[in-house]
Formats: sequence, structure tokens, C-alpha cells
Amino acid sequence: MIIVLRLLAAPALAGMLVFGTPAAVRADAGHAHFSAGVPGNPKKSARTVEVTMKEGDGTMSFAPDKIEVKRGEQIRFVIRNVGELPHEFVLASTADNLKHAALMQKYPDMEHDDPNGKTLQPKASSEILWRFTKRGEFEFACLIPGHREAGMTGKIVVK
Repeated sequence: MIIVLRLLAAPALAGMLVFGTPAAVRADAGHAHFSAGVPGNPKKSARTVEVTMKEGDGTMSFAPDKIEVKRGEQIRFVIRNVGELPHEFVLASTADNLKHAALMQKYPDMEHDDPNGKTLQPKASSEILWRFTKRGEFEFACLIPGHREAGMTGKIVVK
């Protein structure tokens, strides 16, 4: 029985590693855990925050690169890649993003389409609906190898 379960779990784990479930998501007793809050409820109101991603002059950046929210607040992030390269927006704790960035070094073609992370091709846009349930500092970052190192991080302060 244990061998059968391991054989069934192995392909699922391999798929998560290859296809991009961020390190910020952890399965606990069948429930997903996110380090920066929870996916939002589309039936509830949300404040809209537009975030652009771009590169130029040897740097890569988000604008704005700092966002303040209230604990319990729901935010609709409208994310736009106005650059010429693919970029991503992954929302998590800094520690979780650093762990996932290390994984991205091994799988640089990994793309995200998760509740807390999206990969966007040039000139594309997407949305993330998020509710911040914990006080503290979190970040959004582009985890494509080299992008974070070029400055592509932003801070979210939850009061």
C-alpha cells in the first residue's frame, strides 16, 4: 500500500516541480498554505492596484515597488508587462520567494499561473485577487533567473 501511494505521489510532485507550483504554496492536510495571505473572494469588493513590470538601462523593476495594505484587505492586482522580456509577479514571504528562486535556477522555463503568481509575456496583462490575512512585510518578485538580481522586487507592508 505504501509503495502504491509513493508511486502515485511521485508524478504529482514531479509535475509541481516542473510546472511551477511556487514554494510559497504548501499542502497541509489537503489545504493549500500561502505565506502572504489567501486568494481573494471575487464576490467581495477589492481595491485595485496596478503594477507594471519592465526592464531597461541594465535594471528590471516593478512600479510601484512598495504597497501598503490593511490586514484583511482584499486587493485586485492588475499586472502589466510593458517590457520586451517575459516577467513574473510572485507574491509570498521573502524567504519563500528565495527558496523558489533557487528552484527556478534548476527549471528556468517554469511558468506560473497560480493564485499568488503569474508569468507574463511581453505586452501581456493579468490579474491576481488577494486578501492579506497577516500583518507584516511580504514581497512580490520576478523569479526568472537574473531578474530578481537586477532589482525586480517589491515590498508589501500589511498593517
